[in-house]
Amino acid sequence: MKKYKPTTASRRNMSSINYSKIITQKNPEKSLTSGFKRAVGRNHHGRITTRHKGGGHKRLYRDVDFLYNKFDIPFTVKTIEYDPNRTGFIGLVTYRDGEKRYVLLSKGARVGDTYIVSEKAPQTPGNRLALKNVTVGTFVYNVEVKPRGGAKLGRSAGSYIEVIAKDAGYVDLKMSSSEVRKVPENCYATIGEVSNDENRLVNLGKAGRSRWLGIRPTVRGTAMNPVDHPHGGGEGRSGRGRRRAISIYGKPTGKGQKSRTPKKYSNKFIVRRRKVGKK
Repeated sequence: MKKYKPTTASRRNMSSINYSKIITQKNPEKSLTSGFKRAVGRNHHGRITTRHKGGGHKRLYRDVDFLYNKFDIPFTVKTIEYDPNRTGFIGLVTYRDGEKRYVLLSKGARVGDTYIVSEKAPQTPGNRLALKNVTVGTFVYNVEVKPRGGAKLGRSAGSYIEVIAKDAGYVDLKMSSSEVRKVPENCYATIGEVSNDENRLVNLGKAGRSRWLGIRPTVRGTAMNPVDHPHGGGEGRSGRGRRRAISIYGKPTGKGQKSRTPKKYSNKFIVRRRKVGKK
């Protein structure tokens, strides 16, 4: 971690990752980049579906490979790079047939390391193989939910998923949220943990740095007027006036309340629900 001298009040507790000791290439591979318009919390109708998003620094999109559809062809890490669109580090890799791609790197990955995507690849960090061939107790990331559907689970910095059981064509996975869910055994996963595990230790230090990241301010419902939020109004600092805390849309939120859709299609794959509320 990189600390700063307290030249200002906001600088006093600020910290960041010392990228100069990790990153080996500053400029991305041009053929694997493109411009894009961020959704900033809006859906295709332009309506806000996720609050407190918007603004931030302009970003260049890196086309990271989450499909991993080149089997039994080794690839070598050429660079370790920063990606503004995700918390983990990415690496430019070159396959033995000459093709270049960006992949999400595992913890401890170095330039020159060689990995492979194969159904029965060795269980070393960075290799990718089918979950049915992964030993119980192994940590994995970049996990598919459907066979050949691309990596969907375990993609943020420092995250990992534990393989805890196998039964009847499914593999039980324990998420970092404590949820246990079933995934078909033919799905692929990468051995190890996602790189940049120090990301959780970063202290932004000031409000402006949040705005650079595209994070807008969060206002408490109790500080609003009744017209703006169900918790609003009252004289002085008053309670919310109802048994359960709800969001601005009237849906249950916080305080250990379950907010998952009762009839969600994937409920049948959930073995144990995640623990909600204060840890």
